[in-house]
Amino acid sequence: MVIMNLVRMMRHFFTGQLAVRRIFPQKSLAHIEQAIMHSESSHEGQICFAVEAALNTMPLLNKQTARDRAVEVFSQLRVWDTANNNGVLIYVLLADRDVEIIADRGIDCKVTHSGWEAICREMEALFRLQQYEAGAIAGINQVGLHLQKHFPAQSNRNINELADKPVIL
Repeated sequence: MVIMNLVRMMRHFFTGQLAVRRIFPQKSLAHIEQAIMHSESSHEGQICFAVEAALNTMPLLNKQTARDRAVEVFSQLRVWDTANNNGVLIYVLLADRDVEIIADRGIDCKVTHSGWEAICREMEALFRLQQYEAGAIAGINQVGLHLQKHFPAQSNRNINELADKPVIL
């Protein structure tokens, strides 16, 4: 277990913003933003895509998980602050090679935990193949299908409550 923690710490220390820019260049970020905009045109939900290179030292020493960090980011980015409680955060922690989805209570109660996990695993599989943009867009599309099913667009009420631009932490 000590070796695993050491390996994790090394990955976090050596994964920086350059990795984020290499894996998600501006062109990819623009395509991800367009995918979010397109998805949100078909439902009343809100999707936020956030990427973080690595954890800071103290959270890492305290053995913070990607899931725990995703919950913090969900709060910090105010994804929970939507009229229908249907915001969804797709969080990518590059150093851990982990994708987490945190959904607000309005949509989370309609999708099983395994449903969210399947989207994360699909994204991670594409990331392992170095298909980062495709993985991100596939995840956005899958989340969008759940939102479309449970919160279809109402032509007179489709308000964009969260920015569509991916967040780089």
